[in-house]
This record gives sequence, structure tokens and C-alpha cells, in this order.
Amino acid sequence: MDQAGADASRVAPAPDALPVSASPGALRRAILIRLRRDGPATPDNLAISIGASRTGVLQQLRALEATHLVTRHTLRHGVGRPRHLYELTDEAQELFPSNYDGLATGLLAAIGAVGGQDLIEQVFQARRRQIGERVRRELDERVGFDAPLADRVRALAVIQDEQGYLADAVLDPDGTIRLREHNCAILDVARGERSACAAELELFRDVLGVDVVRETHIASGDRCCSYRIVETQ
Repeated sequence: MDQAGADASRVAPAPDALPVSASPGALRRAILIRLRRDGPATPDNLAISIGASRTGVLQQLRALEATHLVTRHTLRHGVGRPRHLYELTDEAQELFPSNYDGLATGLLAAIGAVGGQDLIEQVFQARRRQIGERVRRELDERVGFDAPLADRVRALAVIQDEQGYLADAVLDPDGTIRLREHNCAILDVARGERSACAAELELFRDVLGVDVVRETHIASGDRCCSYRIVETQ
């Protein structure tokens, strides 16, 4: 995402009318919020509702369109120039606050209330099996099912990195292979429910087909989750 998207990120509530000296970033935020609240709008309507010039609004709409945060539709109505209607894209949703961690934590609490800890663990195990099928398929496609263990660990690190775990694989001088995750993409869930971390450990064992030992643990206060891969002799 370029500067237009960066300035628009983390949208905060906008005032009804912008001050004359409002920055381009503030104008972009105001446009995004108006489109989210009121739906598709023309540049003229946006300018009036925000209290900005039509030229300024058009300039920012073009910048937002270039970064795929808004899309434009042409409306023809009789004679004269057609009107352009702008609306948010699905990508723009990422700019607005979300509470996925809260939802996940709440769902786990509800599952526990219904079936206790046993049901929670069953849910995580079912999720592990689903993810395991996908990861095994991706590993086979990327490096092959008969690739050396070190190559499969590196490929697994790439897969985890793509999921937001800031993962890498390292090979120590003594031949020890480690998978490291420098970020926990589900930290709030992991801190409240250790079954999540247990399921991840089992996932790595399943897809690699060897023993995996967790050495450090973000949810326990360490700086990363580190897994030592133990190749069967």
C-alpha cells in the first residue's frame, strides 16, 4: 500500500466538517468514514457533507482508487455529463477497527460453558486436522513429500510467515534444525487457552512426521516461539 493507503490506515472518527487547513490525510480519513457510514456517494455529495472542496475530494478519491480502497461506478441520467459514484472496496474494511480476537475469545468461552474443557480441546484438534491437510498439501507442492527434512522445515516456516507469525528456520552448526516464530498471530487466544499452543505443536509434528520440541514460548513471556526439530534416527 502506498502513501495514500498508509495515511488512511487506522481510520478514526471524523468531524462533521473539516477545518480549512485540514491535511490530505485527514481528508482521506473523512472520505472513508463518510462512505462507510452513508454508503456510495458522488464527489459533490462528499464535498458538501465533509465541508471540503470538490477538487480536493476528487484528488483524494483518485488516490484512494489507485490503492484499491474505493471503486467508481458511472451513472448515466439523461443528457449531460454522467455522474460518478464512489464506494468502499472490501480491502478498505481492513482500515476500520475489528475485534476478531475478542470474538474468538468469546466463542471459546461459550464453547467451554456448553461442553467444558473437553469440548474446547476437541475444537482445537478439529482445527488442527483441517489446517494440517492444507499445510501438508502446500509442503508437497512447494518442496515435494520426499524432500529433506531441513527443506520441509524451511517451507513450513514460509507458510507460517505468510500467516503472520514472522517465522524462519535456522540450521545450527551441529545440525540441529529449529523453527522460530517471532510473532504470535493469535496471542490473545493463546494466553487464555493453552489448547491453541498444544494444537500448533501437534500440527508441526503431524506435517513434518518427526518429533518437535517447543523450547521457548511467547505466551509464557519469551520473545519467540522456538521449536527444535528432532529427526528420527
